Amino acid sequence: MKNRIAILVFGTLFSTAALAALPVGSAAPDFTTQASLGGKVYSYTLAEELKKGPVVLYFYPAAFTKGCTIEAHDFADATDKYKALGATVIGVSKDDIGTLNKFSVSECRSKFPVASDADQKIMKSYDAVLAFKTSMADRVSFVITPDGKIIYEYQALNPDKHVANTLKALEDWKAGKPVSVAN
Repeated sequence: MKNRIAILVFGTLFSTAALAALPVGSAAPDFTTQASLGGKVYSYTLAEELKKGPVVLYFYPAAFTKGCTIEAHDFADATDKYKALGATVIGVSKDDIGTLNKFSVSECRSKFPVASDADQKIMKSYDAVLAFKTSMADRVSFVITPDGKIIYEYQALNPDKHVANTLKALEDWKAGKPVSVAN
C-alpha cells in the first residue's frame, strides 16, 4: 500500500512534466524491434501484430522499478481479458533485451511481450519520452486498431488506471461505441 501511495504522489507531482503523447486519431508509427516473451527473444513488428487485431502499446520508464513492476503485473493479470477482446499487449522501454528477458518471465509472467527501445526511436515517434528524465519513456498507453489508428491514449506516471482504461477503450471500440474513458 505504501508503494502505491508513493507512486501516486510521484505521479501527481510530475504529471505536468511529461511531454504530450501522440493524440487520438493519429496514425500509429510502425516499428520493428527485439522483444522478449517468456525469456525468448524474437523480432516484433507492430504492422504484423495489427493483422491479428488491436494492440495495446504501453511505454514504461524502466524494468524492475516499483511502478513498472506493478503495471506489468496488472497487464499480466488482464491478459485473458485482452485476448477475449481480440487484442494483444506489448510493453516498451529503453531497457536492453537481456534485462527484458528476465522481466518478461518474472514480472510479465510470460503472458505478453516487452520490447527494447535502446535507441529511443519508438518512444520518440510516439512522443512518449519522459520530460524530466529524457533517457526514459513516460508511462503512456495507446490502443491501436487494426487499421493503424490510435483510438485511445492515456498518460499518467501512476500505473493504476492503465489496464482498466485500455480495456474500457477496447470494449467501447468492439461494441461500435465512441471510445469514452474517464481519465
